[in-house]
Amino acid sequence: MDLELKIGWEQLETLTDSMAADIAAGKWHPDYIVGISRGGLVPAVMLSHKLGVKMYTLDVSLRDGHDEGSESNFWMPEDVVDGSNILIVDDINDSGATIKWIRNDWSDSMALLEPPEDFYWHDRIKVAVVANNLGSDEIVDYRGMDIDKRIDPRWLVFPWETAKR
Repeated sequence: MDLELKIGWEQLETLTDSMAADIAAGKWHPDYIVGISRGGLVPAVMLSHKLGVKMYTLDVSLRDGHDEGSESNFWMPEDVVDGSNILIVDDINDSGATIKWIRNDWSDSMALLEPPEDFYWHDRIKVAVVANNLGSDEIVDYRGMDIDKRIDPRWLVFPWETAKR
């Protein structure tokens, strides 16, 4: 069995088209998109163009023993409390660690801002990924494709990457 599942540019285009259509067809629409560096930047740019929504970046590095995020984006939780809808985009929801880190960090930041009692920030922040691992501990709102790494453990290689394993 091949150890990699390669996602080509044409497939990536199809998957982001599908996500953009799902987002456009719903009641919730982002005021801006946040691409998670590195893997989420290309699909975030693609969704930004397809939806006509501005895009920003957020650096979260949890791989290889790092457990840190960017402190420079504290205004994003403040925007949510002020009423903005934000779409977070990454390439894959693998273990869910990145999404969990962002949700915890932003939740802590929003608590400091003292939002109204009836404020439910999950209504304002949605997550989109190109590939969603069904075995992940975190749930996403939009996905291009589902995979189940418990059954198929192949490493996904996106078109902007070179094989790492």
